[in-house]
This record gives sequence, structure tokens and C-alpha cells, in this order.
Amino acid sequence: MGLAQINPLVGDIAGNSRRILDYYATAEAAGCDIVVFPELIVTGYPPEDLVLKPGFVSANQAAMREIAAATQSCVAVFGFVDGQPGSLRNSAVIASNGVVHGTYNKQLLPNYSVFDEERYFVPGDTFSLFTIAGITVGVTICEDIWQPDGPVLAQAQAGAVLNININGSPFHRGKFAERQSMVSARAQANGCAIVYVNQVCGQDELVFDGGSMVFDQRGELKLRMNQYVEDFVIIDLDVVDSDVPVSAPLVAVSSTTRSNSNTHAGHIAPLASDLEQVLGALVFGTRDYVRKNGFTDVVIGLSGGIDSALVAAIAVEALGAEHVHGVSMPSRYSSEGSQTDAALLARNLGIDMQTISIEPAFSAYLDMTAQSFAGRDADLTEENLQSRVRGTTLMALSNKFGWMVLTTGNKSELAVGYFTLYGDSVGGYAVIKDLLKTTVYDLCRFVNQRAGRELIPEAVIVKPPSAELRPDQRDDQSLPPYEVLDPILELYVEQDRTAAEIIALGHDEHIVRRIARLVDTNEYKRRQGAPGVRVSLKAFGKDRRLPITNAYRG
Repeated sequence: MGLAQINPLVGDIAGNSRRILDYYATAEAAGCDIVVFPELIVTGYPPEDLVLKPGFVSANQAAMREIAAATQSCVAVFGFVDGQPGSLRNSAVIASNGVVHGTYNKQLLPNYSVFDEERYFVPGDTFSLFTIAGITVGVTICEDIWQPDGPVLAQAQAGAVLNININGSPFHRGKFAERQSMVSARAQANGCAIVYVNQVCGQDELVFDGGSMVFDQRGELKLRMNQYVEDFVIIDLDVVDSDVPVSAPLVAVSSTTRSNSNTHAGHIAPLASDLEQVLGALVFGTRDYVRKNGFTDVVIGLSGGIDSALVAAIAVEALGAEHVHGVSMPSRYSSEGSQTDAALLARNLGIDMQTISIEPAFSAYLDMTAQSFAGRDADLTEENLQSRVRGTTLMALSNKFGWMVLTTGNKSELAVGYFTLYGDSVGGYAVIKDLLKTTVYDLCRFVNQRAGRELIPEAVIVKPPSAELRPDQRDDQSLPPYEVLDPILELYVEQDRTAAEIIALGHDEHIVRRIARLVDTNEYKRRQGAPGVRVSLKAFGKDRRLPITNAYRG
């Protein structure tokens, strides 16, 4: 059996089809009985409103037929969009010898978190089983396997001893271990071997981490593929067919096992640590977003602070140092230490860095507005002007050289509005927008630990965080310490607790109500921000959709 853990490009039906056929040819040449591809692999997942275009749906179905027609003895199982507008189905096709033997329509459509499948698809309600190499096989799709009493159970009770589950399962912290435990439990409970194939790609805010798995009929792990890597693996899986009569429609696909001259024992990839998985998601998501959108290089404003340092380190790992450009943009309030820290970071990472002082432009803005602002003290207005000059400078470099701007705001700052609209928020991709500030510190230390040296200078990690937009400014003058702020944000944003509930847990009432108010009133700013990698259970973006005009205070 072959597992094709593919990195598709959403909407690239022709390109995705070529990848399917290339991996299919490898499986056929290796003597595989079956080769399995991910969910909706013809279109890429999630295709979102592309499936509302009849021409797109028709093209994907034509591609499915072409792929099926090219099959030989090896049975291919892959995902596509079936049906017609108004009755579309998230489907898997089973094909060999140029023939479509049947399709399976996903029965459990997720409609929570980042998923909107009920917007596009109608659920299936029937299934057939397939005889492949003398084994009775069932096919399910992603969400179908998550419910203990769902389609996997029904198919096992009907006689399936092997279930092929094709997936587009996105990453968040803790998801990989949860996924593995669930699939193992499902195999053991049903006495049914399970082949779980997940796509591996970055798609806008989502990262699909791969990590495809195979479990035997006892629920024992036989194969685990790496995360964040497109790969093809062959495994010999010994499955004993059941003596229970098959009680579902049965389709004979192939009745003999092919001679396999490329047998492989199941490889079990090491299970990465939590921080390693998070860093992998950030690197992989950034790489795919930049490259799939036609860019080769990125530019980052290097302030000498910890956020821009982490973004730069991630970008170097994702794209290579030669494709990452740093810009120091000092003003009259920038400390010498921050400028030297930025330069040291650039040397450690091996990236080029240029210095563009924003002082001439900032002074010009002050002169331009002097008459309008006469009699008024300097305040947040002048601070934001500096940030906006920096944002304009980065966008000018982007326009001139074709570099994508990576923003450097973290989740703590985005939550409470501690950023400047049309200033430090401008850019194409917000790499760490789903990292609370305390996690930023954890990852910086992990980056250095993994490298065995200081990629991110220790001075950057230990200095008090500051926007340096006024004399002697520090973040804790405007915000609670991050070790106080972040647990409140985790409860309020990621767990949807009300302010009253958080206070009841023992957090300071004044701080909680102030922070909740800041989160609520800055929704309009976040809505205008760049997309970024989702690594938490609830990120700002797809899976957190609150009204901007909102009087509820909890």
C-alpha cells in the first residue's frame, strides 16, 4: 500500500492532477495494491467559495475522470468535488484499470472552528465496501472518523476490516497527539485497520501538517509519516479478513495481491515536541504562503526587539538567508542598543540589513501638521506617525524589489490593539499573529537551543519590551506584564470565557475588565490585518468571528 502525503495548491486542478498521476505511477511501478491520496486533493483543501463556480466544479470532475482513466492495476483512492451546484459532495473516488468502481460521499460535515463545509456540501448517507486484494475495505473522509458511532463503526459492522480515511486535517497545538490517540482508539474499538492520509500544506492561515498514520486491527501504530514534509511511503499491512458476512453493497475491485518488489517495514517518524511542532508550523506556513503567492524574498523591519527577531529567524529557516532582507528604521527615540542588537541578529542569521532613518520623514510630518496641532501636547498621534512612516518605507521596498513584507505583531498585541493601523500592521503575512508574547519568548529560547548557539541575541530576549516611540517607553507602562496578560487573553479569546467568569477564577477584576474592553474595541483593527499562521485552537481570523459593532461586555 502506498500513502501519498501531497502538498497541493488550492485551485490548481491541472497541477494537482499531475502530482497525483506522478505518485500513482510510482505506486504502480512498486507493485502497490492500493495508493491513497488526501481529501479533495484534486482541488486542494479547503477550496472554499471556488466550489460555488460551476466551471471550477466541472473542471475538477473532468480531472477526476482523466486520473481514473489513467489508472492500471493499483487501486487509487483520492478526493474530489462531486455533484452539481446546490448538491455538491465532498467525495472520494475508488478507481483502477481505467474504471471508476465507486465513490464515497463524506457523511459528517464539520461546521465549527475553521470549517464551513455545510456552506458548500450536502452529506452522504450511504456507503459501499470494496474487495481489494482479497480484503474488504471501507472508505471514509476526515470528520467521519472522529465520531465513535460514525461511519467507521457502520462500515466495520458491515464487514470492513480495513478503513481508508482521507484527510485535510489542520494543525493546532496538541492536535497531533489527539489525532493519533483518536485513530488508534477507533481501530481498536472496531477491530479494523485504519490508513489515515493527511495532506501537508500551508493554505492562507491554515497549516496542514501531514503526519499520516497506519494502525493495525489492534490499534497498534505501524506507520507514522513526518510532519511538514511532502512524502510517499509504501507499507505492507497484514490484514485478516473477517468471517462476518458483508451486509453492505460490495464492489469487487481486485481479488489478488500484486507482487510487491519494494516492500517496506512501517517507518514510525519521531514525535516532535510541542515547541518543535509550533515552530515547524510557522516555518512551513510561511514558506508555502510566500512561494505559492509568487514571491521569492521577504523584507522585515528589524527593531532590535524580540518579535522581529523571531520572525526573521523563521523566515530564514523557511526561505533561506539569501531571500530575507532586514531593515533598521531608527528614529530620535531609538536606543543605540536596539540598533546594535538588530545588526547582531542580522549577522547571526546571515541576512543583509540596511538602515533607513525615518527622522527626515517624521520631522517633515511634524512640520506639516504643526499648524493644525498648535496648542496640543504630543501624544499617541506622534507615536503612530513614526510607525506609519516605517510601514510606508517597508511597502516602498516591497514595491521596488518585489519583496513581501512580513509583519511582526504577536497575538497579545493584536488582542489589545497595541499596534498601529497602517503602520506596523502593514504587510503581506503576519507570521506570529497567533503567538502570545510569552510563547514568543519560549520559541526564541528554543530556536537558540536547537541551533546550539545564539541566533537570537540574548540581549534581545532579556531586555524589557518597548515600542520605542517616546522617551524611555516600555510595554508594561501601557499593559499588564505579559505573564499576567497572556493567561487572561487565553481565557477570553481562545476559550471564550466572559470577563465575569475569568474574574471568578481569581484574576484581578480591574485588569480583566480593562483587557476585555481592549479586546472588544479593537476588533476593527484586527479585521484589517494580514493573514498569518494559525497554531492555537482559536486564532484571530477564520475561527473567531465577532461583530465589530458590539455592545456585549459579559
